[in-house]
Amino acid sequence: MNKDSKIYIAGHSGLVGSAIMRKLHSLGFQNILTASSAELNLVNQQQTLDFCQQHKPDYAFLAAAKVGGIFANDQYPADFIYNNLMIESNLIHSLFESGVKKALFLGSTCIYPRLAKQPLSEESLLSGPLEKTNEWYAVAKIAGIKLCQAYRTQHNADFISAMPTNLYGEGDNFDLETSHVLPAMIRKFHEAKVSNSKAVTLWGSGKPKREFCHVDDCADACLFLMEGYSESGIINIGVGEDLSISELAQTIREVVGYTGKIVYDASKPDGTPRKLVDVSKLNNLGWRAKIPLRDGIEHTYQWFQENH
Repeated sequence: MNKDSKIYIAGHSGLVGSAIMRKLHSLGFQNILTASSAELNLVNQQQTLDFCQQHKPDYAFLAAAKVGGIFANDQYPADFIYNNLMIESNLIHSLFESGVKKALFLGSTCIYPRLAKQPLSEESLLSGPLEKTNEWYAVAKIAGIKLCQAYRTQHNADFISAMPTNLYGEGDNFDLETSHVLPAMIRKFHEAKVSNSKAVTLWGSGKPKREFCHVDDCADACLFLMEGYSESGIINIGVGEDLSISELAQTIREVVGYTGKIVYDASKPDGTPRKLVDVSKLNNLGWRAKIPLRDGIEHTYQWFQENH
């Protein structure tokens, strides 16, 4: 990419898209193309095609998606599979038709089988049943991966796919019904601290293990891949370390400064027992995550306080 390349960020107002935009601006890229959901409905095929053919971006980061945690996936399965299938199908096809030089499709590590061998390697895709609590989103993201591979195979399109682990950071969603675990905990502990509540109740047993990557690290990895990776195979983005949900809760409680008890509601689902990704493929290319988890949580909590 050159500094004057026209770069389209689909989903620029979301967690990942906004981080990619910050990163591009910090490096001196100014010709950045964006469109809000009010300006462009990516679920609409004709609108998406018209937009891409009118603006003809040179490069594209596909970070637009309908996302949410276990509760949202369980309550709105049709929304999750339909919207994500339409968004990625419309974007990938329209970008190809408009002559894009290269596009990066962002999936998620929830594409991997529930009981796949840990750490999750790229080769474990489609090797077993998915986790039921997010299968609608996972199926849609797998379809997006295969769509990129199909256009690469049939049309030699330079479409690549990256699978970030659990992300958090500036711009995150803190809505308790639709957010992921880390931002939800930040809000719960903050509100409990403000209201002097004696206890905070968290979903599940606290035993599952998860990996968390700061979104600014993810954005850095996305630019690294756009510049230097061109393969059909997917590639993981992560830190290569995990911790239990109870350990995460303890860290967030300390950062927020909440002194009450933590209660676990084991009647609620835990999700996948463990989700640690194998990042050796990305590390071997020369990229590694830089932001320690506690530092990232402190930065995220500060952003939450300033913006919520």
